[in-house]
Amino acid sequence: MRLVVLGSAAGGGFPQWNCRCPVCTLAWDNDPRVRRRTQTSVAVSADGERWALVNCAPEILSQIQAVPALHPRGGRRQSPVASVLLTNADIDHVAGLLSLREAQPFRLFATSGIHDVLRANSVFDVLADTIVERRPVALGTSFELVEGVSATIFPVPGKIALYLETREEADTGGLVTDREGEQTIGVELTAGGARVLFIPGCATMTNALRDRLQGADAVFFDGTLWRDDEMALAGVGSKTGRRMGHMSMSGGEGSLAALAGLDIGRRIYVHINNTNPVLIDGSPERVAANRAGWEIAEDGMEIVL
Repeated sequence: MRLVVLGSAAGGGFPQWNCRCPVCTLAWDNDPRVRRRTQTSVAVSADGERWALVNCAPEILSQIQAVPALHPRGGRRQSPVASVLLTNADIDHVAGLLSLREAQPFRLFATSGIHDVLRANSVFDVLADTIVERRPVALGTSFELVEGVSATIFPVPGKIALYLETREEADTGGLVTDREGEQTIGVELTAGGARVLFIPGCATMTNALRDRLQGADAVFFDGTLWRDDEMALAGVGSKTGRRMGHMSMSGGEGSLAALAGLDIGRRIYVHINNTNPVLIDGSPERVAANRAGWEIAEDGMEIVL
């Protein structure tokens, strides 16, 4: 199995276009300790010829341009991208679909709930049904994502996309941040005996999720925030990680502690928010994450298993 991290940042990318938080300021000032990142998506293939995307970030065009294996080859219109799988309906995971509208066939996999969100917004009708095959997939069901790669989706504690919240949910702080259903999922990828978990959003750890992670060759996990109140401390917002449906890295209930002791080959944080100090090479937070066995994903990172 071959995986390429197309983008590794949370919504808005890094640096965010309108942000001068302490970490973004380093990026705007071209500090060599930080590297720019686009919004999270990965590409996976068994043979290096046919590829699937897991999530489709707004920067998908530049992400494809940066990876030669995804360039068109042969014929006037062709793409190695055979399918796309969505893990939720967040803008940073679906907006790139609007850039894949040039009459190129591919299969679009998602839960029925996520497909319903796309159907309810007519802008996604640019993906004509006669060209793009929209395939609903059920939780717990294995299916061929792309030739040689099987995928199984499973529920992850999370929440619906912020733009889908009702006024009542928004006013009360979006209390339903740990429900499991079709709106937030994880993906298990298998090929050639290798098993990889991709979970870019997770509100809390459960025993069932820990059991699923055990023994994986690699895990890509939600690395949005280092601490729950990080955005407030950075002076750029009031939302906590839990309010947004993301568990923090640090703390007694954070992912560093929750996944400690599990037999996992490679541990890689993705979906990293612009305020997260682990983006800074040599920061105390980066050092702590690395010492715990975690890597911090970068755009262009490639893994072969």
